Amino acid sequence: MKKLWLFVFVMSGLLGGLRAQDSILVYKFDIKEMIAPSAWRTTMKNIDRAVSMKADFILIHMNTYGGLVDAADSIRTKLLNCKIPVLAFVDNNAASAGALIAIACDSIYMRTGANIGAATVVNQEGAAMPDKYQSYMRATMRSTAEAHGKISRIIHGDTVEVWHRDPRIAEAMVDERIEIDSISEAGKVLTFTASEAMKNGYCEGIAENVDEVLKKAGISHYRIYEYEATWVDKLLSLLMNPALQGIFIMLMVGGIYFELQTPGIGFPLAAAVVGAMLYFAPLYLEGIANHWEILVFVLGIILIGLEVFVIPGFGITGISGIVLVVLGLSLSMVDAVSLHEMGTLNLAPLGNAMLLVLLSILIAVGLVFAFAPSLFRSKAFRNLVLVKAQTTTEGYLSVDAAEHDKVGKTAIVATDLRPSGKIELDGELFDAQSFGDYIPRGQKVIIVKFGQGQLYVKKQV
Repeated sequence: MKKLWLFVFVMSGLLGGLRAQDSILVYKFDIKEMIAPSAWRTTMKNIDRAVSMKADFILIHMNTYGGLVDAADSIRTKLLNCKIPVLAFVDNNAASAGALIAIACDSIYMRTGANIGAATVVNQEGAAMPDKYQSYMRATMRSTAEAHGKISRIIHGDTVEVWHRDPRIAEAMVDERIEIDSISEAGKVLTFTASEAMKNGYCEGIAENVDEVLKKAGISHYRIYEYEATWVDKLLSLLMNPALQGIFIMLMVGGIYFELQTPGIGFPLAAAVVGAMLYFAPLYLEGIANHWEILVFVLGIILIGLEVFVIPGFGITGISGIVLVVLGLSLSMVDAVSLHEMGTLNLAPLGNAMLLVLLSILIAVGLVFAFAPSLFRSKAFRNLVLVKAQTTTEGYLSVDAAEHDKVGKTAIVATDLRPSGKIELDGELFDAQSFGDYIPRGQKVIIVKFGQGQLYVKKQV
């Protein structure tokens, strides 16, 4: 009986051990793109999801030439603060901002032929930025390497504490002036091959695939959860394509124009609203557009509406509305991270967004004036506008001809003129306007001229 219980106990322990090993969860996602706000949002989303899934390890499959430093800095901060061990598998490239991200990971594994380094800060033309930018990047690389602490090594028979990742090596990946014996030459920015990185503590092992990475990391009996973009993620990325964003802007402009040309509220306004939703919704859901930026656009539309329907002529209200619309559309397209690079304001992304917005508006206006006349004469839209000429030979009279004979007559003010209102003449009501004077109801006025669809009057002396 004792032997039976012993057998059951041993088997339970073995099965429990297998279950514990099988329960090792590795959460994997890719960074195989330019380091930009989209890469930062992807990283943030996946790390948070890995935490919620209680993953044991995170594996980043990386192949990037770099990108925006601020986006990379946000990613490296998220990685350094992550409680789950993070492994980086450098599949060919971890250059520039990608090197910073890789160094922030707990372990680095590289494919044969892969490279890591070359983290000098450059502008859009590829030229090195001034030293204040390099200084910030040197400190960021150095502090990231120092964050992994020191390890004990036996050197010449003595146990000494050395950095797990040498901060001077991290600096040499930024600054060509740093020289390290047998590692970095003065005048050359440091870039490691896989074997060189492994020799100098910047790579834990050389592996050719994900399974080999996990094997060399000592992880067995694991299961991998691999993040794959959902159809919603793919749709949002598609809708944020600059070409489609330009089309949505043209749809808004065209819809508003045709709505003003047709009576009532109909399809053109619906098309403009759909265009606005397709433009702003993905930007807002992805955290690029903020509430206030959308409100700036809405306020601009309101001011343009006031200029068209309430305030005569075209002045400061309409101009302000147009400016706010352009600003709202442009600012919504740019992530706040992109507007700041290494602690300074970077207006290049905003300039590019504004150029796209203005170009889209100009194209929309050009298309409207080029095709609107023929479109309104087509069978589909002919009922929306007057296409038949009404000539005097057929018995029609123009408004000017019908109203001109009222000039010089005396009328009674039917509603207060402030300065517009209505007057009564021969038992009929007509629109009228004074020359800026307030004329109360019941006052007698003289019609002095007709123009722009209404009569102009002045007080009877």
